[in-house]
Amino acid sequence: MARGGQGLARVAVVVRAGAAPLWWLGLCAAGAGVLVPGVTGRRIGVLAGAALFIVVAAVVARVRRRRYGDLARGAAKAGKFDVLQDRAVTVRTWRRGHRWWLLLGFVVALGSSFAVPAAGGMLLAGAGAGLRLKAAWLGRRERAGDALLWVRVDWLDARGGRPAGKTVKAYRGTGVAAGDAAPGGARRRTAALV
Repeated sequence: MARGGQGLARVAVVVRAGAAPLWWLGLCAAGAGVLVPGVTGRRIGVLAGAALFIVVAAVVARVRRRRYGDLARGAAKAGKFDVLQDRAVTVRTWRRGHRWWLLLGFVVALGSSFAVPAAGGMLLAGAGAGLRLKAAWLGRRERAGDALLWVRVDWLDARGGRPAGKTVKAYRGTGVAAGDAAPGGARRRTAALV
């Protein structure tokens, strides 16, 4: 990066990167877990899983919101020579850095079905739903502030990082048209050419 520019990744994209794999792996594990009667029986397993889904989704969506808010309020304007990382690169980096944790979570969720059918898978899916809710909350903040939030790539750890971790000192801000991701981290929809 020339002239002191920094590589920047979208905060909402980093948060949202784990939502889809956790959701789908959780659903697969829960679906496979229903096939096993388990120790507690299917009905208790599914009811326990539903409760875990709701609790985990709520906790993941709410955790560290104050830290995100503090960093967002102190966001400085991105510099002229800062390089905005593509959404696909940010997602790929996060998923590549967390692939073994995702696989381990899936195996544990699947194995737990022999005790409590479907509960482990629904817990994973709840974590994915919570990340999606957190990204949506960040998107609402970005729209309200009319600025997208970015974090320096070198402040994220090698595995894709946590955008509100201890190594993150501040966010940078750009206008809402910057980058290739919409507020909240979703793909930016382009208008069809006529």
